[in-house]
Amino acid sequence: MSDFETITVPEHLHGYPGVAFGGYVAGVLASRAAAADVRVDFRRPVPTGAPVRLAATADGGCELTDGELLLAVATPVGSPGADIPEAPSWDRAVAAAEAFRADPPDGQPDCFGCGLDRTPATGLRLHCGAVPGRELVASAWTPAPGLGGADGLLPPELVWGALDCPGNAAGRLLDGRGAGAVTAALGARLLRPVPVGEGLISYAWMRSSSGRKYTVGTAVATADGELCAVAEALWVQPRT
Repeated sequence: MSDFETITVPEHLHGYPGVAFGGYVAGVLASRAAAADVRVDFRRPVPTGAPVRLAATADGGCELTDGELLLAVATPVGSPGADIPEAPSWDRAVAAAEAFRADPPDGQPDCFGCGLDRTPATGLRLHCGAVPGRELVASAWTPAPGLGGADGLLPPELVWGALDCPGNAAGRLLDGRGAGAVTAALGARLLRPVPVGEGLISYAWMRSSSGRKYTVGTAVATADGELCAVAEALWVQPRT
């Protein structure tokens, strides 16, 4: 990219009200970085509906700023951690999503990624429920054609988005976390194009947990279980 550009995240692409959807923002930074693999660290909430500055950094990454405030930085790293569990079957991912919708945890936000009131045209609908017999959460979902580009593919920044919200569900359902956790860092690798209008499975598992912080692995696979993208994320709960 050029030395800098100004971007504005549309309001509907929020995670919490007024705060840009973290996975989407991370994907935008990753697409502008010169390095093939980056980890995006969030330093402050990124606002929706307000222009912010995206600039290249000397190490092949990029950073997002609001005036003098650093909002997020993409730093070159190695690929996400190994030991990726096999995706659950489509039927089990469907059942997990249905179980989540039937009994969602308290405090579920109107998030572009996992909001319960989003339609296929207005969100990803990543309703990740626990998978019985496995230490996983998962959701079966189908990206609407309107979310794709002219090539019929889900844009990379939305693939990053599909790797974000499952981490929140893993914390809540596998580690007993409360509402309000935020993505502090997200690093991903996209393995193959992701078409819209076809079934996908997003799933996540715990990697570590300590104090207010926990780390997760996440992945997106086709309905047949072929990996499309993998990620590792750090989540942080708010201070009480």
